[in-house]
Amino acid sequence: MAGLGVRTLCLMTLMVFQSAAPLVAQTTVIDAPGSVNASPAADELRSLSLDPAIRDLGQVVTQPVGPPPTPRHTGIKAMLKDLVVDVKHLPSMENLFWVGVGGGLALAVHPADDNLNRALVGSDFADKFFKPAEVLGELGTLLGSATAVYIVGRAKDQPKVSHVGMDLIQSLAVSEGLTQALKYTTRRERPDGSGPTSFPSGHAADTFAFATALERHLGWKGAVPAYIFSSYVAISRLPANRHWFSDAVFGSAVGIIAGRTVTRHGREFPVVVATVPGGAAIVYVRHPH
Repeated sequence: MAGLGVRTLCLMTLMVFQSAAPLVAQTTVIDAPGSVNASPAADELRSLSLDPAIRDLGQVVTQPVGPPPTPRHTGIKAMLKDLVVDVKHLPSMENLFWVGVGGGLALAVHPADDNLNRALVGSDFADKFFKPAEVLGELGTLLGSATAVYIVGRAKDQPKVSHVGMDLIQSLAVSEGLTQALKYTTRRERPDGSGPTSFPSGHAADTFAFATALERHLGWKGAVPAYIFSSYVAISRLPANRHWFSDAVFGSAVGIIAGRTVTRHGREFPVVVATVPGGAAIVYVRHPH
């Protein structure tokens, strides 16, 4: 089973990327210029993170996007054309970063898969609490909601609203494409023995793609409930005995990749990941209020 996890991570990497360099992450908090906590080292890292050459060539996690600029057209043709562009943007260092995070976490929790399912399957409380998630997290439910937003925006001639719906639909399409390709490549057996399509969890991937796209448009006020809902749906697959915990963890990363790829343009964000000699530095620039 452990070999399956390593193989799956490699397959996901090969599917999405052509090449990548290994990263050794460091986290650094940098105070804005003029702050009493600023230091020469912080100034050096700050200049590194803001250097256009570093930001263009070495940055792994680009500025989170949101709200993305509203396109001139949000019709069906524009949506399909944009979806093709989204697929072309899948190969990126940022997405490789999320593959690494998701794959690392999935491998870390993999030893606990059996124990977690054993604890949750058959629990009356878990079954009742998580039961609604099976329907709420279905692709049909999410796609219906996204389509409704899109139709309302188009009917009322509100491009910002139809753009939200368009991005939600595209994020689900990218998520499903990656998820189904992985399911039929890895062939991991479901815990209930119903078939070899366990990895990754489609419910987790789709709901996290939905939440990530919403976060880019609505900010954290909309993202917090969306991510709480996504986590609820992802965990619900365990008591239903349809997925292992590692399936849900990696599925969440797949959803984040889909959501961020679809909504890849936007405002400045204080967290960047830049390559430095020997690895990468996660840089956070704290601005004074």
